[in-house]
Amino acid sequence: MTTSIPVPLTQFVVKMHSRCDLACDHCYVYEHADSSWSSRPKVISDGILAKAAERIGEHAAAHRLPAVRVVLHGGEPLLAGPDRLRRAAEALRSALPPGCALDLRIHTNGVLLSRAFCTLFAELDVKVGISLDGDKAANDRHRRYADGRSSHPQVLRAVALLDEPEFRHLFAGLLCTMDVENDPVAVYRALAELQPPAVDFLLPHATWDEPPKRPAALGTTPYADWLLTVHGLWEADGRPFAVRTFESVHRTLRGFSSLTESLGLEPSDLAVLETDGTFEQADSLKTAYDGAPATGMNVFAHSLDDLARHPGIAARQSGLAGLCEACRACSVVRSCGGGLYAHRYRSDDGGGSFDHPSVYCGDLMTFIKDVAGSGSSAAAAAVPSPAGEPVPTEGAEPLLPGALTPAQLDELARGYGSADTVAALGRSQLALTRAMLAAAWDASGQGRAEAWALLSALDLAAPAAVDAVLAHPYARAWAARRLAGDLSVGLGPLAALAAAAAVRAGRGDAVAVPVRGRRLYLPTLGSLAVPDGEAVVTGRPDGFEVRAADGSVRTALDEPLRRVRPGGGWTVALEDVDPLRGCHDHPVADRLGDGELLDWTGALREAWELLGRDLPGYAEGIRAGLTTITPLRPGPAGRDVSSAARQAYGAVGIARPATAPTLALLLAHEFQHVKLGAVLDLTDLYDRTDSALYFAPWRPDPRPLEGLLQGTYAHLAVTEYWGTRTLTYDGLPGEAADRARAQFALWRRYTAEAVERLAESGALTGTGLRFTDGMRTTVAPWLAQPLPAAAEQAADRARRERARA
Repeated sequence: MTTSIPVPLTQFVVKMHSRCDLACDHCYVYEHADSSWSSRPKVISDGILAKAAERIGEHAAAHRLPAVRVVLHGGEPLLAGPDRLRRAAEALRSALPPGCALDLRIHTNGVLLSRAFCTLFAELDVKVGISLDGDKAANDRHRRYADGRSSHPQVLRAVALLDEPEFRHLFAGLLCTMDVENDPVAVYRALAELQPPAVDFLLPHATWDEPPKRPAALGTTPYADWLLTVHGLWEADGRPFAVRTFESVHRTLRGFSSLTESLGLEPSDLAVLETDGTFEQADSLKTAYDGAPATGMNVFAHSLDDLARHPGIAARQSGLAGLCEACRACSVVRSCGGGLYAHRYRSDDGGGSFDHPSVYCGDLMTFIKDVAGSGSSAAAAAVPSPAGEPVPTEGAEPLLPGALTPAQLDELARGYGSADTVAALGRSQLALTRAMLAAAWDASGQGRAEAWALLSALDLAAPAAVDAVLAHPYARAWAARRLAGDLSVGLGPLAALAAAAAVRAGRGDAVAVPVRGRRLYLPTLGSLAVPDGEAVVTGRPDGFEVRAADGSVRTALDEPLRRVRPGGGWTVALEDVDPLRGCHDHPVADRLGDGELLDWTGALREAWELLGRDLPGYAEGIRAGLTTITPLRPGPAGRDVSSAARQAYGAVGIARPATAPTLALLLAHEFQHVKLGAVLDLTDLYDRTDSALYFAPWRPDPRPLEGLLQGTYAHLAVTEYWGTRTLTYDGLPGEAADRARAQFALWRRYTAEAVERLAESGALTGTGLRFTDGMRTTVAPWLAQPLPAAAEQAADRARRERARA
């Protein structure tokens, strides 16, 4: 089942001006196949801007978008002038619904950038990206004025202006169009010296009709060789700035999403608005043929929902199914994604189409395979830490370097997970948390720089302290919300992480942490009451000191994080103070009273004993990886409530049930979700572009494939729980024994059926099919277990009742 709009549009390029003050000979707007610029107004009108803002706002409201990105573009957008740029920013911001953040950017060649423009952009919160192809020789090869003059000095002046402290937070990065005749070392060094927050290295636009230049002296894959040289320098320097091309290859090799539409299989969600109010597809299509980006739609007559249904945009949203046969069969397709859509065009195939590999196919394959096989960065095993140092990896025979061996993946597929295997998941999750924190901090304009600097310094001097804090399940919750566009959470949690690490390190480091709601929370430690404002936390060898905004000093927590030791070497925190713990899909409970704490302690001891007896194959992984239980509020009418949050590895949320056996079942069930979420962060088990919905046997509503996969995996533990309890009651009469047998009969059927639905979905990857085979192997012996007819009949009644519900 698919929706009428495959993917809502979230990124918009608004052409502010259709002319340019440079005459770059590699420009796809003016120098390639499409010539529509010549008939368009030079500058966009206020009426078109207002209507565009209205369209974006209604689209964001209809699809409940948490954020949209708008890039003011051209031609050269600064030619539109400061007044029109102000009106554009104000119209866009005011049109968005509450809760939808605006990521507003401008991309310029930089020659007109002035202090007045920067002051305006600081007022309007507009990030600035600048085109620069490297050193003077590289930049002047293409980026010149019409009379041949160099633009390089003016661009360097613009970058220097953005590097001033009052404007540094506006600097979005540099865009460099590759030329293989430029020295890659000189280009990299020239860009790195400017200390940009990010650099995009772009392949020059080309098609099979107009292929890119390939000087014979540079070999058959000159673009791969050029990129690999730059990539090696970037790695050797400790990845000093973000590079979307490199990071996208690293991410897709590990099963994560790409950061750019030129790589990976993620659907495009981009639309372009021209100065005359017409909607177009991606600008890169201008290189294919005259009129290629056209949609026949305009901002006054058509909504963005209409635009999202356009066949050309839909074609860029179809993932693996939208690629040619050669690409679908390729070993690197999940990283390459067929390359940029425009680069696939060929006119001599009986009418002209994009149903071809990229004209850069050989270069992309060489580059991706070299990165995947590189010892220094194989499959991005080393994710940057806050200090920029690579995260160590361990283990032999890796399926994904630094993550899981094939044997460990098979073990997880069967539902289980030894201490070593779950520890490997934990290491991969810690690396992911580090990367997300870095990305969120960078996307936040690098605010709270002193907190980030302290976290980075402690990562070198006291890494165990930083690891302990970043491994806390809710350390990632802040980053996940920021990266999703939720700016309401602020930068305070980042400072709190640094403060908690400072307290654990005990070196005397101090950091300011903002306090809201009159409570200061230190992750993994607890909270204390202080006045709102800035509180300075200092870690000392014998504890810590908090100097509050009113000058008062505290040296103790009044609500420490409490840990329980249920037995068998398992220690688990009862997290009832972290303000970010509310990422579960049920309301969290308030601070536990002393009596409630004792009740939880007793229930966990009994539940752990039952887990060790009835689910030993699951208990070992729980002991190694379940570090936190977040108490939830009770469900309605005594309904058992539990939850696992996708961005909180190591935690489950539970409303304490009435009995210890139920608590044991909930712990095992939810930790299955935790483990599978970590596996999905490492590798694709299914085609992530699949938009069909699937029925789980135990639910009346269809769900995406990941929902069916998650439910099936969790119910492996449920099946085994009831199976072992049935064996315990073997031959014994009584209500408890009858219930166990009926539940076992029900859940073994449900789980076996779900495994087959997954296998027959047609959307599983090779690894996903192997994973499903593992689940089938676990269920098979339970299906062969004989049960009384009464148990099967009770299961049939339960199935009918669930179906009616």
